Amino acid sequence: MQNQKIILFDAQCKLCSAWCNFVIAHDPSIKFKLCSVQSPAGQALLAQFGFSTTDFTSMVYIEAQKPYTRSQAVFRIFSQLGYPWKLLSVFKLLPRKVTDWFYNKVAKNRYTLFGKYQYCRIPHQKDEDHYL
Repeated sequence: MQNQKIILFDAQCKLCSAWCNFVIAHDPSIKFKLCSVQSPAGQALLAQFGFSTTDFTSMVYIEAQKPYTRSQAVFRIFSQLGYPWKLLSVFKLLPRKVTDWFYNKVAKNRYTLFGKYQYCRIPHQKDEDHYL
């Protein structure tokens, strides 16, 4: 897991699951591995990097053993996707206070806005190589 690029996400969140489907669709070379925060591996990674294992307020992106959260995680992922998605990483030039404020607003209301699964969704077999 040392050199892997890992996206930790809330598998009960419909927005988070949609984000993972987006990454899968635009990551044909499988640069990123996805991991549910509810899974044993996700729980271990959250604990390893000092994040809560019960309160999931941000996606966590781990690259080169360094965790990134909130808007910085999103921009790092976008910067590694193909065009035109790569261009969205230009928003990282905005002040982090602004981009994290927007991220936090969406994250705080994600269940209300997008819904919540009552269980962790099982990935499609064709996508299993994208998961940790």
